[in-house]
Order: sequence, then C-alpha cells, then structure tokens
Amino acid sequence: MKTTQDYFNDAKVLIEALPYIKKFKDKLVVIKYGGSAMTDDGIKLQVIKDIVLMKLVGINPIVVHGGGKEISSLLDRLGLETRFEDGLRVTDKETADVAQMVLAGKINKEIVDYFQMEGMDAVGICGHDAKTFSVQQHRPDGKDIGFVGDITRVNPALINALIKEGFIPVIAPVGTDDTGNSYNINADFAAAAVAKALNAEKLIFLSDVEGVYDNEQVLIRRINKNEVQPMIDAGVISGGMIPKLNCCKDSIEGGVNSVHIIDGRVLHSLILEIFTDYGIGTMMN
Repeated sequence: MKTTQDYFNDAKVLIEALPYIKKFKDKLVVIKYGGSAMTDDGIKLQVIKDIVLMKLVGINPIVVHGGGKEISSLLDRLGLETRFEDGLRVTDKETADVAQMVLAGKINKEIVDYFQMEGMDAVGICGHDAKTFSVQQHRPDGKDIGFVGDITRVNPALINALIKEGFIPVIAPVGTDDTGNSYNINADFAAAAVAKALNAEKLIFLSDVEGVYDNEQVLIRRINKNEVQPMIDAGVISGGMIPKLNCCKDSIEGGVNSVHIIDGRVLHSLILEIFTDYGIGTMMN
C-alpha cells in the first residue's frame, strides 16, 4: 500500500517531466522497436503504454519495428535454410516472401492491436504503401545476398497524413524497387531513414543493451557525432555496435536533433530517457 511519501515522490516525478513535455510537444519521435521488447509479452505491453503516454502528452511517435527472430522461426518451421553473411540475412525470393509476411503481416498487425487495446488508434503500413520506401539492392562489398534493400528515398506523405489525423504510424521495414521487387530492409536503417526524411526531433533505438560502453564497461551517457570514428579506431566501439553508431551519426548529420540507444528490457525505459533529467541510455547529438 502506498504511503503519503510515495505519492509525494510520484508528484515530484511528474513535475520533473513537465519541462520535457513542454519542450517536445508536437515534435516527431521515431522509435525503432526491436529486441526483447518485442518478444517478451510483459515488456511489450509496457513499451506500448509508454508510447501511448507520449502521444497523450502531445508528442508524435512513429514506430519502425524489426522481427528477425520471428522470420528465422518461420523459415525453420517451413524447412528453409537461414544463412547470414557479415550479419545480414541472405534473402532469396522465397525468404523475401516470408519476411514480408512476417513483418508487414503478423508482427505489424500485432503491434497495432496492442495500441488499439490501450485505446490508441494506430495504423500499420510498410514501405510498399504509397511508395513510402524506394529501395535498391544492398550489395555489401559487391556481394549479391539477394533481396536485401537499401532505402534510396522516403516518401513521407502517408506518414504525415496519419500523424495529422491523430494515428500512430507503425512501419514494417520492407519496400520495393522500380520493378516491383520486394526487399527486406534492416530496421535500424529504415528507422534512421524515416527520422531524417521527417526531420524528427529524436530517434530512439530500443535494444538489448544498456547503451554504449567504454573500455571499462562503463556506460557512456553522451557521445558527439564527431567522436564516433575516433572511438571505432581506438577499439572502444566494435562488432555490431559499429553499424548502429554509424547509423546514429548519419541520422544526426541528416538533421535529427538527437539519437538515443536504450535498453528496451528495462520497464519504462522510454519514459525515463525522454522525461527525466538523468536519462537511462546513451545519447548522441
């Protein structure tokens, strides 16, 4: 049972959030939704509630989601091989069809349903809709890994129309090229492309790590975009964090005000990062 002091503490938190609510009212915040926050039902519901709260206090959230684990799971059930090269899924036509079904169908609509259950209107779309994503084949070091795409252009018209009408857009990372071929797109890069195209105030990556660590495994709270390459050269940033940090840097250079990497496994991490003085993850500006 709550005590009087507990209620005073709750009031203090609300007061601390007030300047941030004022600052970010009517601003666009792109959230890359992935990792355990998508697969753990308890965490998933809390993330959805955080985004609903953001919408209710006047922020305009846009959700771009991943779904690699579910794609792999369905491929396995269908008896189709899953192969990766340099961290990217080798995607033949059959795998591309499965990815589109999982991302634009199952996962996308499940997220929309969660918002609807919380009383918030949301609309699920993908890059095919209104040609939101124009795509060309991604060829790392000249390799042909199939229907893996790079976004060449974002058409923000549909996203803006949904926001104007009060909906939360939920975007699956698939798109088409000029001949109608469907491509699977890395969700980090899709979220960054959307954030840049819409001049978003913030881009937030929900991940399975606390943020970016230094060589002593201490969380780095703030990074300037100009520090990224020196940190890579010094070995402070390595492995899978390199493309994510370069993605963050590219977003800042593309006009996004700040980019955040936070641990989606922590309950209410979105709220803690946006509405408190201390924050919870790593911020780049």
